[in-house]
Amino acid sequence: MRQSMTGFASGQGAALGLAWSWDVRSVNARGLDIRVRVPDWIDGLEQALRAALTKRLSRGNVTVSLRLHSAGAEATQELNTAQLALVLDAMQRIEHEAMMRGLALTASTAADVITVRGVMDIPQHQADPTELRTALMADFAPVLDSFVAARQAEGAALSQVLTTQIDRIADLVAQAGTVAAARKDEQVGKMRAALARVIEAQDSVDEQRVAQELALIAVKADVTEEIDRLRAHVDAAHALMAAQGAVGRKLDFLMQEFNREANTLCSKAQSAALTAVGLELKTVIEQMREQVQNVE
Repeated sequence: MRQSMTGFASGQGAALGLAWSWDVRSVNARGLDIRVRVPDWIDGLEQALRAALTKRLSRGNVTVSLRLHSAGAEATQELNTAQLALVLDAMQRIEHEAMMRGLALTASTAADVITVRGVMDIPQHQADPTELRTALMADFAPVLDSFVAARQAEGAALSQVLTTQIDRIADLVAQAGTVAAARKDEQVGKMRAALARVIEAQDSVDEQRVAQELALIAVKADVTEEIDRLRAHVDAAHALMAAQGAVGRKLDFLMQEFNREANTLCSKAQSAALTAVGLELKTVIEQMREQVQNVE
């Protein structure tokens, strides 16, 4: 099932005298970038989380956060004196630097300091790290399922939008073919009229050279190849949308090809009707390119 690179999920759990909450979210990215924020004293937890995410995801900037706290009154937090010393030293340096620059800072309170990350720790001896890691990973499984489901739900909606845009591009390419065919007859008539005027105005004309120049002009104005390539790109886009697995990068590359052909079509249009179709085509391609950025 197609996935979007944007998603969110959360969850809560409790065991071994501790309670926790999960927060998993992702945005688009060129590859898979996983950031894990968990207590470092739970050995192997970060690696286990990364492995679980890598199995289910191919692309996206993913952030996983775990917050632990005591589950009852008997499981109290302890003051991390080493971290407290670092925080107080940093505050002292900041206040000194501010004073040297003539800046007045609001006085900090103990309540402010205690909320700084790491100042108050859950005692590591309250839970065995290995047993806790097992409990956390079991609890993370449904959270990951919800996260993937959220990305799939958005991916399904995204697929509908992209399919509609591909169909619109196909319609515009068909219109371009019709307009180009009608323009061809018109161009032939204009060239013949121009050639007749040149022959009448000149005593001697190198008809072969004139014919060569007219043929060159006709070739430069011919958009048959561009329309054929656009049709091929439409078929390729439909095939990618039906394919399994991550196709976001391939779709992104295909959008560049779409845009290149649309630009060439506009530059060779030489008619208001074909230019109008080409500009509308470029607009839809750009809208589709923006949506493709979120496809895994």
